Amino acid sequence: MTPLVSLEAAAVSFGDVQALQPLDLCVHRGDRLALVGANGSGKTTLLRLLHGLLPCRGRRELRGEGSAAPPVVAMLFQRPFLLRLSVRANVMLSLWLRKVPRPERAARCTQALQRVGLAGLERRLATALSGGQQQRLALARAWALRPDLLLLDEPTASLDPSAKREIERLIAEIAAEGTTVVMSTHNLGQAKRLCTRVAYLEAGRLVVDLPVDRFFADALPPDAAQFLKGEMPWPAGPHRAPN
Repeated sequence: MTPLVSLEAAAVSFGDVQALQPLDLCVHRGDRLALVGANGSGKTTLLRLLHGLLPCRGRRELRGEGSAAPPVVAMLFQRPFLLRLSVRANVMLSLWLRKVPRPERAARCTQALQRVGLAGLERRLATALSGGQQQRLALARAWALRPDLLLLDEPTASLDPSAKREIERLIAEIAAEGTTVVMSTHNLGQAKRLCTRVAYLEAGRLVVDLPVDRFFADALPPDAAQFLKGEMPWPAGPHRAPN
């Protein structure tokens, strides 16, 4: 498969805290990669590094195909940041910032809102939406950019079961259309349903990176096996890496 973004000996520190130990990771086009691990293991830091939001030691490379422009990357944060503007304006602003040509913006915005079931709410204040609706709006805003790589940080955290199912359905549809997806999750069932590959992180280290069927069937290192069984102890000590 074609590499999309690769990390080589990439490490991230916040002051004296080593958030990510040097790691190698390659995300290929069409991958659906789940990042799992306890709170503080470095999942969010790794997502932000893949996006390019954080500087790192080592190397990060984003690769287009041949002489094509660099891949488009979009990220959905655990708590979506929405402006106190209308639903439509939140999507249109992202398209403007991405320098999408003016004639395309309205059509892309309408298409994205229809896809996530928010058609008819275009004039509603984004911050007045329910939690599930806000997450769908954030996903619409990201999808409207036509990303090659979509990064999702706990996309269904704090949502009710119905909203979780809806977000999962949308993610599955977007991935099936060819968008590469990397998502952090504490829900192992979700990783099994949505992803083809699972990476387990512990205290900023990439410990396991396996196809999804092998992750749930093979013998894993002790801490990864404990996590899989739901027996991971609470992280302790001052060197716990931020998530």
